[in-house]
Amino acid sequence: GMKQILPNPWDLAPDKYLPGLKVTGEVVSVKDYGVFVELNDGIEGLIHVSEMSWTQKNSPAQLYSVGDKIEAQVLEVDTENKRISLGVKQLKPNPWNEIAEKYKVGQQVKGKVKSVVDFGIFVDLGEEFDALIHVSDLSWTKKNVNPSEEYKVGNEVNAIVLTVDSENQKFSLGIKQLEEDPWKKIEERFPAGTI
Repeated sequence: GMKQILPNPWDLAPDKYLPGLKVTGEVVSVKDYGVFVELNDGIEGLIHVSEMSWTQKNSPAQLYSVGDKIEAQVLEVDTENKRISLGVKQLKPNPWNEIAEKYKVGQQVKGKVKSVVDFGIFVDLGEEFDALIHVSDLSWTKKNVNPSEEYKVGNEVNAIVLTVDSENQKFSLGIKQLEEDPWKKIEERFPAGTI
């Protein structure tokens, strides 16, 4: 056979495919969990779905097709199991780092309601992902707020930034925090044991 007279590409892989190196290849298979990319020397690498985007949760089939040329970054080489892990999101800045710099806890923001769910509303601030206003942060006084009765997609809302956690990818806002907590005033006016 021809392959027996050529060097095994896996023997050269640890020196050739160093973590952090940019590589190009062709998508040869699309699975639910990621895409396989054939590199120049016939070695295939996997771009796992979690390494495709910092923010989007699309399936690999929505992003790639067999035959697509793709650029990726080498994440890890496992010659014993003949696996190369690749990533695409690493070729772009992580927008969560930018969000943490741009938005500070306590900052007032304005955005549009992008979607309404049972547990709150998602607000579009013009970023790559939306911020959540949990149902518990909609009103100080209304106990059982139904978000779909109070808010519609496209409504403009003002809110306060509550959480910017780039490590855990959480970005939350609050509407009730735009006003002072009325329960504090009641406690001041009617101290415990005075009535």
